[in-house]
Amino acid sequence: MTETNVGGSAAGKLQHLILESDNLHLFLEAFAVHTSRILEPTVTVMCGITLKQRNRATTVASSSMEAKELDEVQYGFGDGPCLDAVRTGNINVVLDTRTDPRWRDYLSAISDRGYYSALGVPLMRDDDGGAAVNLYAMEPGAFTSEVVEQVKEYAAEASSALQLALQMSKYQDAAANLKTAMESRTNIDIAVGIIIAQNRCTQIEAIDILRKASSHRNVKLRVVAESIVRSATSAAVETHFGD
Repeated sequence: MTETNVGGSAAGKLQHLILESDNLHLFLEAFAVHTSRILEPTVTVMCGITLKQRNRATTVASSSMEAKELDEVQYGFGDGPCLDAVRTGNINVVLDTRTDPRWRDYLSAISDRGYYSALGVPLMRDDDGGAAVNLYAMEPGAFTSEVVEQVKEYAAEASSALQLALQMSKYQDAAANLKTAMESRTNIDIAVGIIIAQNRCTQIEAIDILRKASSHRNVKLRVVAESIVRSATSAAVETHFGD
């Protein structure tokens, strides 16, 4: 291992990456680059991070465009070291893509690109799928048993950081969705008030007018409400959240 991987646990370094990143995508990009340096300076490694959810696999981060392309080739064939790692939780070592009997179509495709070693390591698994790291090297036999053990330990620590980042992302998404819903509700409530004032009707009648306009125009209720509010005031309406 290199200096990048000594002098402190991988978990500690990855937790710093989380704190230094503004969102999950930035963290995963930093994570992929960090992982790709695991064999420096002796071997150049490409790294892709695969996230599989609802039977769909995507590369959510990579150390380079080449790594992303190698991952996408695997998705095209529907199986390979990384996808199998997500599905089974097994570590898959490919010492030579030209001779390994597994996933022949995929391994032939990446050997044609000049990559002769591959390693698929599970990072996390759940009922919806999971995540794994894909490592590629041009040298055959790059991922020896000793290296695999080091990567295994690294991935075990990295998985907790990744799960933390994914959990943080879920909370951030939920908070963003809630804020959007509340902002839409503000426009709807103001639009109902405008309709009541203009038509001298009840709240229920105003809501019914709004819904009929939405259905007639074939647009969402919040869009109709926003247009009504814009027509009544020159200033944008803001939802105020207390500290």
